[in-house]
Amino acid sequence: MTDHREHGELVEALRAAGVSGVDDSALARSLYSSDASLYRVPPRVVVTPREAGELPAVLAVCREAGVPLTMRGAGTSIAGNAVGPGVVVDVSRHLNRVLEIDPEAGTALVEPGIVQEHLHRRAAGHGLRFGPDPSTRTRATLGGMIGNNACGSRALGYGRTSDNVLGLDVVAGSGERLRLGDVPGARTGSVLLERLRGLVGENLALVRTEFGRFGRQVSGYSLEHLLPEKGFDVARALVGSEGTLAVTLAARVRMVREPAHRVLVVLGYGSMAEAADAVPAILPHGPVACEGLDSRIVNVVRERRGAGAVPPLPSGSGWLLVELAGPEAGALRSAARGLVAASGCADSALVDDVALADALWRIREDGSGLVARTPAGEQAHAGWEDAAVPPERLGAYLREFEALLAGYDLFGVPYGHFGDGCIHVRIDFPFGRAGGTRVFRDFLNEAAALAARHGGTMSGEHGDGRARGELLPHMYSAEALALCSAVKDVLDPDDVLNPGIIVRPAAVDADLRAVQTIPLNRGLGLAYRDDRGDLSRAVHRCTGVGKCRADNTGTGGVMCPSYLATREEKDSTRGRARVLQEVVSGKLGPDGWKSEALHDVLDLCLACKGCASDCPTGVDMASYKAEALHRRYRGRIRPRSHYALGRLPRWTRLAARAPAMIRVVNAAMRSRALKPLLAWGAGIDRRRTLPALAPVTFRRWFASHRSPEGRNGDVVLFVDSFTDAFSPEVGRATVRVLEHAGYRVTVTERPVCCGITWISTGQLDGARAQARRAVRALLPHVRRGARVVGMEPSCTGVLRSDAEELLRGVDAAAAREVAAATRTLAELLAETPDWTPPDLSGVTGIAQPHCHHHAVMGWAKDAELLRKAGADVGRLGDCCGLAGNFGVEKGHHEVSVAVAEHRLLPAVRAAGEDAVVLADGFSCRTQLRELAHRDGEHLAQLLARRLPGR
Repeated sequence: MTDHREHGELVEALRAAGVSGVDDSALARSLYSSDASLYRVPPRVVVTPREAGELPAVLAVCREAGVPLTMRGAGTSIAGNAVGPGVVVDVSRHLNRVLEIDPEAGTALVEPGIVQEHLHRRAAGHGLRFGPDPSTRTRATLGGMIGNNACGSRALGYGRTSDNVLGLDVVAGSGERLRLGDVPGARTGSVLLERLRGLVGENLALVRTEFGRFGRQVSGYSLEHLLPEKGFDVARALVGSEGTLAVTLAARVRMVREPAHRVLVVLGYGSMAEAADAVPAILPHGPVACEGLDSRIVNVVRERRGAGAVPPLPSGSGWLLVELAGPEAGALRSAARGLVAASGCADSALVDDVALADALWRIREDGSGLVARTPAGEQAHAGWEDAAVPPERLGAYLREFEALLAGYDLFGVPYGHFGDGCIHVRIDFPFGRAGGTRVFRDFLNEAAALAARHGGTMSGEHGDGRARGELLPHMYSAEALALCSAVKDVLDPDDVLNPGIIVRPAAVDADLRAVQTIPLNRGLGLAYRDDRGDLSRAVHRCTGVGKCRADNTGTGGVMCPSYLATREEKDSTRGRARVLQEVVSGKLGPDGWKSEALHDVLDLCLACKGCASDCPTGVDMASYKAEALHRRYRGRIRPRSHYALGRLPRWTRLAARAPAMIRVVNAAMRSRALKPLLAWGAGIDRRRTLPALAPVTFRRWFASHRSPEGRNGDVVLFVDSFTDAFSPEVGRATVRVLEHAGYRVTVTERPVCCGITWISTGQLDGARAQARRAVRALLPHVRRGARVVGMEPSCTGVLRSDAEELLRGVDAAAAREVAAATRTLAELLAETPDWTPPDLSGVTGIAQPHCHHHAVMGWAKDAELLRKAGADVGRLGDCCGLAGNFGVEKGHHEVSVAVAEHRLLPAVRAAGEDAVVLADGFSCRTQLRELAHRDGEHLAQLLARRLPGR
């Protein structure tokens, strides 16, 4: 029987059983072939059920067909326990309801796909939250946390997930429905459970001596909960079983009250090992969290996020972040002083400012992504990521572990939950060279033996999965492992649920994804300098941590707007990266660039570039999409929108040659008879209103303008096509502000374009020609000492980053010179010491920073300028949804509107008619005018309105 027939029969059987969301397409199989681990295991079928009642039916079909079943939440598993070769069930898409919150009892009944942060939002009105808080809590599902027994930074205060699960509604692998503990319909009688009780009763001494020895012993099964003295708590025993024993339909979890006050104590030590030595002295002071960092991870943050991303730290090279929580602030400060006195630290700081504390925690929480590249630019991998030892052994363990790394000539930056003795690290295993996989395997076995010698565990919270299951003999006796197998056989006699995990494990070096790369250095449209010119390395930046699946917009983030609109994995940055990895690895055929799977995942990418700054590993999907379109359509007929919108600057320049031509074009776009024909010809959605060309372009106006000599020298204004043809008022306002700041304003002798519209449509040869002309036109001004000021953020972003990626040789060097001289208006004004902004007191409103502004230049200088001028303007996150050509193109309108409705449009409605809506981007202003019927204002316009002499 062929794979195709096997897939087809399985699909039909699932559908006949009433299961919804059944998909065996190449796209679905690519999306779900990996999680956040090193492993790639393509499933036969992916299922996204709409009702929890469908899960028993899925299991029944799999048992009948002898097909493995793997449950999956957010897919953030670092151990490879969310991938499988049979049916993969994604519960995050639909099974994500909070079924009940009981404020009196402090509990919640939830479906397995609910994201922890979403549960927090539902429970916030009652002052409740779920205690364990892994760094992935903004996208991690409760089902996944139950599967792995997730813990997080505050497990010292609130315990592990297993300590907070009060009941489970599950279907065992045998097919029997079990309602365990505090869930509706719970009962005690079950032949299966009696068999389990008998099995444990026959092995009491073994369970008491080998299981549950210390808090972070997550590896293997948590059989200690089945002891008579623990009340034979089967629900808690299932937590951490990684979907190998039962399928979760619902869970009752304990919620905790938010403490009235928190205080963060930062302790500095000479090294991270010295910080680890201090942990036993700190634990008696009752910290809620005790996390370890060292200078290497802090330096990575400074290098990749800028010096401002790292708040001042106490002196030292290793730090402990210790959080205390309680009802009284004064008592906490007193406790903090006692803690510092007992800690033996070299230096310390008490942080009770919430924003400062959040910035420090952010360094820790983004750690796994930030250290995915070494300082030398090599990719660092999960694999040995999660070991834990008793806290009193932590310092000694760390010293030996660092020596082990050095002995293998490997680099990694350990950090983690020091209060629990749990260490995270990513290591630059040499998969790209001969024998690299053997190095990986040998190192893991020695590291496992080291952890075991210190009384530790292979996994402290992420589970064993494919990464550590084979290593369990280092910490468990053969009898203990045989008992785990017997438990598996009782609950899942057909070995259907996630086989090869924990019991009868797969080899740690089987199904590795990291080695499946093909260098792609020829015929590239972009240079990928940060990835040594290798597109394979670039797309494999994605490690799968899934931050793109979280709503980061509340803190000013952008990534990933299309996923927030559709909630489909294919529309996440991670989903796109996974399919691109399949393409560059040859898994989608000899010409995967033309595959429908790749087209489907990239179609709704807005090319907002938000991932370039918001993704911890620096994935730049806008660039990868441009490259993919470049390869797909090279030498082929392109979509109509690529010619109409992708080459828009060319058409606007043609129209601008004569005022009569502008009038003719505007009349045609307003014509009810001609508009449908124009929309069809340009590949534009008919519901879109085409913006009118300005009667007088900016360059035509500037030709008659004489900018006075300035005390601060010259500025060359980069006149982008959008400002020139559609928004010359922005250009005039910018000139006014710059002249007020003491600059003489000039422009290039001839019109030039940065090439952004060519880039966004993947016409990279044309983009290169445009960028080359722009750089060569600007370079003489720069070499005479002028600063380049951009008005349109996307174009400024090209000059600052993309131009160098497009160009080669001396042109690339020239692009670097131009990039170094290019500023946004706010950046230049911040560098002008003798300029004072106009008084903006009384100005209130919201700001919608352009995505490329956020991603490439950052919006901090704009915020600082507004604050100093006295304006009260709140910054929005998220994309406006138009994103250049994206929202105008046929087929994208609904998603474009949905993106705008996520944050921008509700904020505009709430702001009121008198509020200022700042929007420097032409796309953002167009979207506002189209959907909110409001005129957005450029920063230059706001400043110019308040300058004297009007």
